[in-house]
Amino acid sequence: MLKKLISLTFLSVAFAGISTYAIADEASVKKAVEAAYPKFKVDSVTKTPFAGLYEVFMGGQIIYTDEKMSFLIAEGHLVDPKTKKDITGERMEELNKIDFATLPLDQAIKVVKGNGSRKLVVFSDVDCPYCKRLEQNELSNITDVTVYTFLYPIQQLHPDSANKSKAIWCASNRVKAWNDWILNGKLPSSVGNCEVPIERIGELARKIGVTSTPTLFFENGKRMLGSQPYKEIEQALVSASAKK
Repeated sequence: MLKKLISLTFLSVAFAGISTYAIADEASVKKAVEAAYPKFKVDSVTKTPFAGLYEVFMGGQIIYTDEKMSFLIAEGHLVDPKTKKDITGERMEELNKIDFATLPLDQAIKVVKGNGSRKLVVFSDVDCPYCKRLEQNELSNITDVTVYTFLYPIQQLHPDSANKSKAIWCASNRVKAWNDWILNGKLPSSVGNCEVPIERIGELARKIGVTSTPTLFFENGKRMLGSQPYKEIEQALVSASAKK
C-alpha cells in the first residue's frame, strides 16, 4: 500500500519540510513519522541493534530512519531529505550504464525519424505487448531520432517470436516489415532466407544485463525499462544529447 501511495520524491519533499528532531526513543520516532504522514498509522517502531537505526512498520511495510531522521530507507532506496535525492536510484542508474559506442548497431533494424540526429537503442520482442505499446503510443510521438531495434525474442514467453523475427529481418525491406508488424500486426507475405543474428543479440543482452523487453538505451549509456511515457523518453534523449 505504501508503495502505491507514496513515491520516493514525495518522501523526500515531506521530510525536507521537517526540522531535525532530537529523537531519543521509539515514541518520538513514531510521533515524527506520523507528523510527516498524517494519512498513515505507524503500527510499531523498534530500535534495531545497528548504530541507532530504527525500524518503522506502517502501511504493511518496513521503512528505516535514524534518531535525527537525517535519512530514510524506503522500498530499498536510500533518500537524502536535505537534497531531495534518491541516492540509491542515482547510484543504480550509474552502475547500469553501458558503453553505447560498443553496441553492434549493424545487427539492429534502423528506423530514422525526422533528421535522425539523436540515437536510441531498443531491445524488443516482436510478440511483447509492451513493445508494441512503446512503438504505437510513445515512440510515434518522438521525432529527430534514429531508433536501432535489436530483435530479442524471449521464447519462454513467446514461442513464435523467433520465427516472426526471422521473417522481419529477412524481408527485402526490414524497416517496412518492422513497421508493418509492430504498428499494424502484418507480417511479410514471404519469408526470405538469410542469417538472423538472434543468438548474437541474445549473448549481447546477457552481457549487458537485458532481462526484459522493451529495454531502452540512450547515447549517454543510460538504460530505461518498459514502455515509459514519451515525455520521459524525450527528456532522456535531450539529456543524452546534451552530454555528448
